[in-house]
Formats: sequence, C-alpha cells, structure tokens
Amino acid sequence: MTVSTVTLRIRRYNPELDEEPHWESYGVDVQPGDRLLNLLMTIKGYEDGTLTFRRSCAHGICGSDAMRVNGVNRLACKVLVKDLVRKDGDTITVEAIKGLPVLKDLVVDMEPFFEAYRQVKPFLMTTGNEPTRERLQSVQDRQRFDDTTKCILCAACTTSCPVYWNDGAYFGPAAIVNAHRFIFDSRDEGADERLEILNDAEGVWRCRTTFNCSEACPRGIEVTKAIQEVKRALLFRR
Repeated sequence: MTVSTVTLRIRRYNPELDEEPHWESYGVDVQPGDRLLNLLMTIKGYEDGTLTFRRSCAHGICGSDAMRVNGVNRLACKVLVKDLVRKDGDTITVEAIKGLPVLKDLVVDMEPFFEAYRQVKPFLMTTGNEPTRERLQSVQDRQRFDDTTKCILCAACTTSCPVYWNDGAYFGPAAIVNAHRFIFDSRDEGADERLEILNDAEGVWRCRTTFNCSEACPRGIEVTKAIQEVKRALLFRR
C-alpha cells in the first residue's frame, strides 16, 4: 500500500466559541508507518495551533491520548495510518471518546471516570502490624490477577461501553478491572468490601457482555473475562 495524503476529519468543539461540536477536515502528507498522533501533531504544529488533544509519553504507556478513531476507541500513539486507510486520499475520522463531557476538541473531563476508579479502593488493604519485610507471593498467586495489572487508565474500555454511554452512574469496565486486580490478590484483605461495592445496582451486574471493552483495550486485557470473574466471585465469594 502506498499512501501519500489522507484527510483527517476531526470533531471540534471550543466552549468559548461553539454552541455545538462541528467537523473540520485537514489534508496531511503521510507515510504508511506514521502514527495517528504524528498526524495530529503535524496539524497542530503547521496548520491549526488551536487543535487540542492530550498526549504525553507517545509510547502507549500513559494512556492520555485515547480517542475515537473511525468509530473505535484507540490510542493515537499506537494506531498506524496503514491500519486506518486503504488508499491515497482516504479519510480518517477522529473524535473525543464517548460518555464523558467534552472540555475542548478531543479532550474530555476524566473526573467521572476517576471517581468510579477511586470508589473501588484500588490499593492493597491489610490489617495488623506493618511487616518487616516484603509481602511475598507465589508465582501462581500472582498469575491469578496478572492480566488486570496491565491497566493504564486510558478509559478506552469504559468509554466504549454502551451501558456507560447511557448510564453515567455505572462503574464501568476500568473500575471493575482495577477492583479485580486486588480482589484476587492473595495478600489483600479487602475483597469482600470491594465485592459489596460492585454488588450495587450500578456495579458488575450492569455489564451486558458486548465485548466492546476487550476490543478497545490497547493493552490487550481480557476485560470482559475479568468482569465475569468478579460476577462469579460475588456469587460464590471466591
């Protein structure tokens, strides 16, 4: 495939100027191996400095540049032009992730997302005296929750969920994934407390198993599987 130009169709919104979001298009010279983030930075640097989006590490670790690309949640720093277009002149559609308030252009207010994350108490909970050495754990015990330690809190899974789009009170996949990480940690003593939190009407039972979350996760976490394991833990209390 040879690609020399593409059109980026970006959903723009400036609360100081716009009553409603609108679409703007930009032509960009590209190479097939370019990342979408490169294209956005080219537009911001050379065509329109008002374009606003989050980015930081540019290596798929910080999770700050999650956005909706051709209708699917992706990290702009990980998705390549060659995976988005078929021929020269094709259009790539970019918009903010859904389900969170848009602050400006591709930037959303992440506070509702992090509030749900905080509610599941995503930290090690123990009782008794502090140990004098590291809390040891077997390889097998670590493997039980290893997959859900990979979460980078990008919100790609949560904002790909149709339930979350229509019910902002739902904890969402990312919060459940981070609860899973501690519920199944053999060193933790707060599993029952977290399970009760997720047994709420807006907890794990709101999941409809559409698998959007698993498909959207840039880290390859089996999000839907983790949610189902939390459901089973609630039913059988581990």
